[in-house]
Amino acid sequence: MDSIPDDAQHIIECGTESCERYGALYCNSCYRSMCEQCRDDHLKIPDNKGHDVVQYLSRNHKIPVEKCKKHPTKDLDLLCEECQIPLCSKCASQETHTRHKFHDLEKFYSENCHSCLKTLPSIQNYFIPTSKELQTEIQENKEEIKRVMENTRKEVKEDTEFFKKLADKAMAETLEEVDRVEEKLLEELKSQDKTVDEYITYLQKLDGEIREYLSASKVTNIIIEHSKNLEIRPIPETTKPVTPTYTAGQYSKEEVSNLLGKLHVDQTKPELRRIKALESCTSTSKEVKGEYPKASNVQQTESPSASVIKVRELTVPGVERLFHLSIDTAEKVWASDNSGNLVQTDLQGNMLQEINTSRQGVGYHTVTENADLIYADRENKVIYKKSMDLKEVSPFIKIFEWEPISIHSSHKNGGIFVGMKKTTGARNSDAKVVKYSKYGSYLHSIHRDNDRNLYSEPHYITENINGDICTSDSGKQEVVVVNEARQHRFSYRGQRSPFNPYGICTDTLGHIIVCDGYFNNGTIDIIDTDGEFLTHLVSQSGIIRPYSVCVDDKNNLYVGYSSSNTINVYKYLQ
Repeated sequence: MDSIPDDAQHIIECGTESCERYGALYCNSCYRSMCEQCRDDHLKIPDNKGHDVVQYLSRNHKIPVEKCKKHPTKDLDLLCEECQIPLCSKCASQETHTRHKFHDLEKFYSENCHSCLKTLPSIQNYFIPTSKELQTEIQENKEEIKRVMENTRKEVKEDTEFFKKLADKAMAETLEEVDRVEEKLLEELKSQDKTVDEYITYLQKLDGEIREYLSASKVTNIIIEHSKNLEIRPIPETTKPVTPTYTAGQYSKEEVSNLLGKLHVDQTKPELRRIKALESCTSTSKEVKGEYPKASNVQQTESPSASVIKVRELTVPGVERLFHLSIDTAEKVWASDNSGNLVQTDLQGNMLQEINTSRQGVGYHTVTENADLIYADRENKVIYKKSMDLKEVSPFIKIFEWEPISIHSSHKNGGIFVGMKKTTGARNSDAKVVKYSKYGSYLHSIHRDNDRNLYSEPHYITENINGDICTSDSGKQEVVVVNEARQHRFSYRGQRSPFNPYGICTDTLGHIIVCDGYFNNGTIDIIDTDGEFLTHLVSQSGIIRPYSVCVDDKNNLYVGYSSSNTINVYKYLQ
């Protein structure tokens, strides 16, 4: 029969003979359980006056009887503090333990037992379950690694096949050039051959005429014809062909490898796994897996207000409307319209750079933590990158089948989130959000939640301070929020119907700021990290038909409009 654990609940009977009541108390002096009535009777006895009667769960555990090996008639009942060994009373009096400090072994044993009993629940209720959760997460990571690396293999093969196609194309062009040069040289030789052939015919004809003259019967004819025809035309000039030579390419395996993609292994220190606090196993308010503390529990010195203060207004040259904004630095901003115009301007409205892109009016550009511009080309299915220190734009990520429609660069770890869409039939489509590393390698996809598509038209995307991925989805008419573990946390569906979410951003306090359409003037909604509505920034503040928003590191709110190329900058926290 299995032993009953010490922390299990027992029905304790009173240890007094003939008493049938429950024994909720315990006499440490007598090592006996007892009820309250028997305790009172027990302590009335003069000899029991100093007995220590406590609650049963607080009792001293009776020490197992163990004889001293040196003094077999004595029990071990003392603990030497200096030597940390159990002793009997006779050992304690010996010279080896002179001036040593001793403790009651039974008390020490009992205290250790109480400590162990307190530890057992935390092992069963916290350490083992939490460790198993970590184990589950590790297994999920292993499966994710397998998926990522399989996708990487696919990309390496596709990249190599693309390189082979380019090499085949270059070879075909070179062979065509060889054919053209050969045809030209042969044509020149053919022309020379014809000229020489005509000259030989001329000589043969001249030879016949001279012979005819020599056989003539009249001297007069010979003299006349000789003076006219004896002069021979010079041999025509011909040239030797200059044959081309082919110089074979000089390259090594390393040089070829440099032309192909690279496998980048991030050297940053791995992020520690999140472990819930030990107190949570005994807390009355249980933590729900995948949830974060509510914004109301976070100490904040500022909160959003419907009353905003305009601190700046600038007109962006080179664009017709402002469908998306990306903060570059505190003094620069990238802005785009729906006609393919993407420009960088300073806060005085001076154009600094201009790029022509494919027509799209959504959140298709972002700025990295290194101030590099990254933007999506939906038509050609390519992500382009423009480094801060370079003027040229170069392909960064090639995407197959899916169309990239929105993009955001994380300033936490440099990761790149791309909203994508794919047409699967005449009237059907699919959508997802894909995360890439800052080097452009695929990491994972956010696609479904319990076989339900999370997205329909993820046309604006951002990241919150707690790692949540916040996506403005015009197809679903909601803001979809997913945590770092790719679990759906909540969807915000606005404060009015229909809700038409467009530009979206977050601030340093974790507020989610989203434009609610451009019909009926529109509004800007502010919600907290858990989707709780906080306030509107409405048209009374001069905000009419807002379409794009972004926040700088000083919590200045930049608002762009679908009806003009003017950016208004507001203070919205108080």
